[in-house]
Amino acid sequence: MKLSGWGLYPKQEARVTAPRDEAALRDLIGEGRAIARGNGRAYGDSAISAENTIHTRRFARMISFDADTGVLVAEAGVLAADIISAFLPRGWFLPVTPGTKFVTLGGMIAADVHGKNHHKDGSFGQFVDWIEVMGPDGQITRCSAHENADLFEWTVGGMGLTGVILRAALRLRPVESGWIRQQLQPTADLNETMDVFEGAQEATYSVAWIDCLSQGAAQGRSLVMLGEHAKLDDLPKPRRKRPFETKNKRKLSVPFSPPAFCMNGWTVRAFNALYYWNGTRNAGEGLVDWDTYFYPLDAILNWNRIYGRRGFAQFQCVIPLETSRAGMAELLAAISEAGAGSFLAVLKRMGPQESRFSFPMEGYTLALDFPVNKRTLSLMDRLDEITLTHGGRFYLAKDARMRADTLRRSDPRVADFQTMRHDHNRQRAFTSAQSERLEL
Repeated sequence: MKLSGWGLYPKQEARVTAPRDEAALRDLIGEGRAIARGNGRAYGDSAISAENTIHTRRFARMISFDADTGVLVAEAGVLAADIISAFLPRGWFLPVTPGTKFVTLGGMIAADVHGKNHHKDGSFGQFVDWIEVMGPDGQITRCSAHENADLFEWTVGGMGLTGVILRAALRLRPVESGWIRQQLQPTADLNETMDVFEGAQEATYSVAWIDCLSQGAAQGRSLVMLGEHAKLDDLPKPRRKRPFETKNKRKLSVPFSPPAFCMNGWTVRAFNALYYWNGTRNAGEGLVDWDTYFYPLDAILNWNRIYGRRGFAQFQCVIPLETSRAGMAELLAAISEAGAGSFLAVLKRMGPQESRFSFPMEGYTLALDFPVNKRTLSLMDRLDEITLTHGGRFYLAKDARMRADTLRRSDPRVADFQTMRHDHNRQRAFTSAQSERLEL
C-alpha cells in the first residue's frame, strides 16, 4: 500500500502489518528490516519500512495508575488524547506534550518529544520511569535510567531504531483545572521576541507564532503566548464547580487538497498580517481551555491537506543559545527573500539537555511548514546550511528530505548511534525509510 507520514511526503509503497499480540510481533521482527508505526503523525518517513512496517495501535491498553504518584503504566499504542480523556477529569495532565494529541506513547518516547515547557521541564523522556522494548531476538527488556541504562538512553529519541517499544511508565502532572492562564504579548521584531522569552524563564509554558515573511524593522515580529495551569482560584466562580469541564469545540475539516496556486507568498503574507493584527487586538491575559492552548491544529481535521496533493515538508532546527539571535535572523531573512513563508511558523526557547540522540539542546528552535515543490526544497537546503553555520541540528521526527551528510555535519553523535546499532544487530532488524536515507 502507499504510505506517508503526516506531511503526505514522500509517499512510498510499504508492507503494513498489525499484530494482535506479542507472539505475532516477535515473528514479524524475526523477518528483519522492521519499523514500528503508531498513529502516523511523524511528518516524514521515519515510521515507514517498505518491507516491514508494523502498526502498533492494537497495543493500546492502560495497565495501571498510581493516584498518589501519578505514575501511569500503559502500552505504547495508547494515544495522548486517550491519556488526557482518562486522567484530566481526575486532575492529571501530560508532563510534556507536542503540538498534537493524536500521537502514541511509543511515538512520544521514540522522538523524545518536547513542548512549550522544555526551557523549564525538559523533554518527554525526563518523565519516563521505565520502558519495555522488544529487541532483534524477540526478547523483551525492561530498561530505565538505572537498569539497562544504555538501551534506555538510546531508545528515548532513537526514532524506533533500537527495538519496538511495548510498554512504559510515565509520570503525569497534577493540575487543578482544565484551563490555562495565558498571557498574549505581541512583539515588534525578533530581538524583542527573544527578549520576552529570556525574561519569561519562570513561565511554565512559552511559545511564539512568528511572522516569517515580515521584513526590515519588523523582521521576526511575533505573538508570544506564555501559559500556566490555572488554579481553582484563577477561575470564575461558576467554573470552580466543574474545573475540568470545557466546551466541546466544533471540528472543522479540510475535505480536499486545494490547487497548488492557492498556497503562495501573497496568500501567506496576507494571512500572517491578519493573524498578527488580530493578536494585537487580543493582547493581555485570559483563560484558554487546554485543547486550544496546546492543540489548536487538532480542531481542523485533515489540516495536512491544505498544502496540496504533493504534501508538505516541515523544517525544524535548534540553534544553540550563543548563536541563536544571529542564526534566527539569517533563517528568517532567507525565508522572506524567497517569498516562501509558512502559515505555521513556531519559535520556542529550549533549556539545557544532554542526551544520547535526542533533538533538544539549549537554544531556540524554529519550525515551519512548506508546500513541496522544487523551489521550497531548494530553500530548505539553504536553511540547512544556515543552521549548520550556526552550530544547530535538526529534528528527525519532522524530517522528510534531509541528506545523510547534512545530518553528520550537524550531529557528531551519529557515529556512536551507528556503532550501537551495529554492535547489537539492530541495523538489520530495525530499519525505516528515513534511517536508510540518512544512512543510520
